[in-house]
Amino acid sequence: MQAWMTRLGAAAMAVALTGAAPSAAGQTAAGAPAAKPAMNPAPARRPGEGFGPYRKMVIRGVTLIDGTGAPPRGPVDIVIEGDTITDVVQAGWPGLPLKGERPPRDAVHEIDATGMYALPGFVDMHVHGGDPKKSPDLEYAYKLWLAHGVTTVRGVSLAPHDIAVSEKARSARGEIVAPRIYNYQTLGSGWSGGRIDGPAKARAWVQWASKNGVDGIKFFGWNDETPEVITAALDEARKQGLGTVAHIAQPGVASLNARQYGEAGLGTVTHFYGHFESMLKEGRLQKYPADYNFYDEAKRFGEAAEIWDEVEPGSDAWVGYLEAQKAAGVTFDPTMTIYAASRDLMRAKNADWHQTYTLPSLNDFFVSTRDNHGSYFYDWTTGNEVAWRNFYGRFMRLVNDYKNMGGRVTTGSDSGFIWKLYGFGYIEELELLQEAGFTPLEVIQAATSNGARTLAAPKKAPVTFGIVRPGMSADLVIVPENPLANLKTLYGTGHQRLSADNRIETVGGVRWTVVRGVAYDARALLADVKAMVDRQKAERAQAR
Repeated sequence: MQAWMTRLGAAAMAVALTGAAPSAAGQTAAGAPAAKPAMNPAPARRPGEGFGPYRKMVIRGVTLIDGTGAPPRGPVDIVIEGDTITDVVQAGWPGLPLKGERPPRDAVHEIDATGMYALPGFVDMHVHGGDPKKSPDLEYAYKLWLAHGVTTVRGVSLAPHDIAVSEKARSARGEIVAPRIYNYQTLGSGWSGGRIDGPAKARAWVQWASKNGVDGIKFFGWNDETPEVITAALDEARKQGLGTVAHIAQPGVASLNARQYGEAGLGTVTHFYGHFESMLKEGRLQKYPADYNFYDEAKRFGEAAEIWDEVEPGSDAWVGYLEAQKAAGVTFDPTMTIYAASRDLMRAKNADWHQTYTLPSLNDFFVSTRDNHGSYFYDWTTGNEVAWRNFYGRFMRLVNDYKNMGGRVTTGSDSGFIWKLYGFGYIEELELLQEAGFTPLEVIQAATSNGARTLAAPKKAPVTFGIVRPGMSADLVIVPENPLANLKTLYGTGHQRLSADNRIETVGGVRWTVVRGVAYDARALLADVKAMVDRQKAERAQAR
């Protein structure tokens, strides 16, 4: 999903569509008046927001799920020095008292995590920070992500180029409360070199991007992104060490489907577009009805699921496609959460968290209308939901089959659209992977080390986060409940169950999120988000 189809002003739309930065004369390269900044950068980290990094911090007595796919082990003590994990030490035996006076004894700070579970920080591989209309403050998304254990995000894009580059650097320096940020941008974003009108210009932009804070490229595959432009950009990206990801839009899938992208060197296919078009039972193109119109969002998304019965799970074409993508090293980032409302709209609209944590302006954006991207439930029928459920069944099998044959699958949420809230939508993605057939350990692996490996691969760099072991970045999630037993306990609103004495109790939620050695109280982060929502509600009430 992209924020550029929201009701922005004409100037902002020009920047969003062309990717052009304002010139010194106050004009974009497309000649439109310069747009105001699209987003509000996060405020500086305030006193009391998180603690650390310390010379030495120890997380005591925790059960570790390390992100590699290995089973849990514990109790252990995790030793952190500055922003790095320096040791993971057995602290005792299950069912016996913990050893007393365990080294190290010179820690500046300790977290008593006895009975809790520690995981690597989660990696959200598909995020947007919002936009001026629905959620203008990046702080809002950052704190919701962190409150759900997300310590690294791949913005595709997070925000306009200049803002994303600045926020990435500020996060790395620990100046703001934010996850680690990877800055992916679309072709042409951020520079003053004009429209990408051919392969040479595409290569020039990729070379510029590699020197100006861009970590990777997001493709859609239509308009100026011709097959010749895309293949040139992919080739140049490999040379420059930039990552690549494609949301293969319906207007472009006839020119390049997901298999063809993989053959051309694409790193990640995000969403579902282009997969089934690579293995149709009959013909090369989906069988669209005669009245289909891509700009009609109800048609665009209503018809998207109808492809479900044009493929045959387990067929030679199905297996051949997956084998080709694995051989090409393509990562699947399915983002099932972002379309989940299509198969059960009532559940998505009435999720527990909206009343407390969804900004009124974001809620307005979600409500059906013809001119907000993803607000397409004009007259959503049982038939629409049945088609999407059928589609999910086959898409989930595709993703699970790819994992089973050794293909890499990651977790991305694309929240901020279609009734999906930042952070909360990410946890739903974990649940959906389990529904697809992943074991809980495989889900955690997809959410941690798989994302880290995908982000490190373009530069052929060592993996520095996504796994809990000595030498890795101190990015951790500490939770009071066992997530392998119930992923629902990761939601910020917790999980309700019946206690032994017949009372409804709410358990779970993340307790601490550690980013580069800085530990944040997840409950305090959620309280900050609630205050933002309450403030906007009060402002609206006063304006009446």
